Amino acid sequence: MPVSSIRPHPLQAALVLALGLLVGCNRDAPQSGPGVNPPAQAAPAAAQPETEQPVTLKDSIETTPAYIIGISYPQAASKYPPLARALHDYAEASRARLMQAVDGLHGAKPEAPFDLSLPFTTLVETPRVVVVGVDGTSYTGGEHGTPLVERFVWLPQMQQMLAAEQLIPQARDWKPVSDYVRDQLMTQLSQQLDEDEVPPEQRAPKMRRGSAAISAGTAPEVRNFSRFEPVMNADGSIRSLRFVFPPQQVAPYEAGQQTVEVPASVLRPLVAQEYRELFRGE
Repeated sequence: MPVSSIRPHPLQAALVLALGLLVGCNRDAPQSGPGVNPPAQAAPAAAQPETEQPVTLKDSIETTPAYIIGISYPQAASKYPPLARALHDYAEASRARLMQAVDGLHGAKPEAPFDLSLPFTTLVETPRVVVVGVDGTSYTGGEHGTPLVERFVWLPQMQQMLAAEQLIPQARDWKPVSDYVRDQLMTQLSQQLDEDEVPPEQRAPKMRRGSAAISAGTAPEVRNFSRFEPVMNADGSIRSLRFVFPPQQVAPYEAGQQTVEVPASVLRPLVAQEYRELFRGE
């Protein structure tokens, strides 16, 4: 099935120190203020200047009565300095937002500790494509945490980060991608209502609401498709791109993260010439 969804874990405070220093940080608390996934400016940037000093990726954990921070990095990312820089910058920007919220407490203790969980994971590592993902959360009050979802694509042979606006540079070429993704999400919504055995009188309103959310979250604009991960063939070529939609972008928060795979046959005519050789349909 080309579309999948990930149900969120129950909202609870948890702190796990293991190989990856993973910190669970969804909370149930009566405070207010959670937002949706940060805007696209937090997404990975293009290639870093060659003269920039490399960063050292260090797992970190901080625990205080007011806040908890857990950040873990894959060791493989350190082999690619621009990729390491992108991960580090994303983590530091997320940390800064959390600490700004903590400063806003003016020394008061929150009803539930604020927290930040950023478990970075290597999703793909081949000679031509390296992908690191993070599916984290930040809690600064309210009923649940803010999803922190991002994908970082590094092309070792080209020595550059790959962003959506580079991959498909023509704005008009996002429409075929949008149409494909929208159709898949609508199919998923219909199948979910079938599985839930929603009564006919409730089905139509749910379909209307779901369709409106999908249409808004998949409008043919590059910012709606900034999070993607290549799905690889055995020969190292890209078979498809899995576009990732954080909770609340195309479905309610409780529906969780949604993904849709768009095959190379759809994408290859749309991508910039210099990247077409990376794609091969089966």
